[in-house]
Amino acid sequence: MNASIKQSLKKIGLYHPLQSAFRDTISFLQRLRYKTSYRKYKGGGFECNFCGASYRRFVPEYPTADIEQAIYGNKVIAGFGENVFCPNCLSKNRERLIKDVLDYYIDFAGKSILHFSPEKKLYQYVHSKATVTTIDLEPGFYKTIDPTIAQGDATQLHFPDEQFDIIIANHILEHIPDDEKAMKEIFRVLKRNGVAILQAPWSTNLPTTIEDRSIADPLQQAILFGQKDHVRIYTLPDYTSRLRRAGFTVTCIAPTELAQFQQHAIQEGEPVVLGYK
Repeated sequence: MNASIKQSLKKIGLYHPLQSAFRDTISFLQRLRYKTSYRKYKGGGFECNFCGASYRRFVPEYPTADIEQAIYGNKVIAGFGENVFCPNCLSKNRERLIKDVLDYYIDFAGKSILHFSPEKKLYQYVHSKATVTTIDLEPGFYKTIDPTIAQGDATQLHFPDEQFDIIIANHILEHIPDDEKAMKEIFRVLKRNGVAILQAPWSTNLPTTIEDRSIADPLQQAILFGQKDHVRIYTLPDYTSRLRRAGFTVTCIAPTELAQFQQHAIQEGEPVVLGYK
């Protein structure tokens, strides 16, 4: 979309509603298409832990040509793979992973939860069992998921200290130039003895995190970091070190332990990073 048209639509309050309507329409059409084309795979194999549908295979998602080198060359675990979307409800592998973690490792029912940039299926699930507050830098994109979502900057959260029992930041911090400031803010608003689920893409072969906060070119960001609004590719040791500097006690649930949930078509090879206060 032309930048001037985009700005004009934002000024009159139409940009986000139009974008959301477009995305919802695409999602609806995709769901109809997959429910039809994947009917032949129904039964056995994988089971969606949101809708309960079972298929021998789920819908794949692969990097586009412009980001292949960043993802495959750096061996980034970023949500791509053979079995990503549920053909029935379109839940994504990273949502299903977090649901399993909440169900098996965290007592979240009745708790206060802060959910950044809420994923549809995950939000609906936690909202049915807990008190959920959602925020995003551009909340208009998420109004169809949570009409009460507030505008919020992770580096300057407008909540008092120790407000939430649980915080879900699922693939958020790789977008934020001053990620360590955001980590400190997340730690600040987390209650004592609370836990934050802090997932991010990371490389299995880079010697250290690569980042450049000065780049403000979406094409360059996509080429270097694997997505047009990413500002870095983490390594896991560096990522967890940053979280510890922010004050967290960090625990990683290893992929070998998470393999028990593979029937839900979770992201293979992805550890879960939990930050405790």
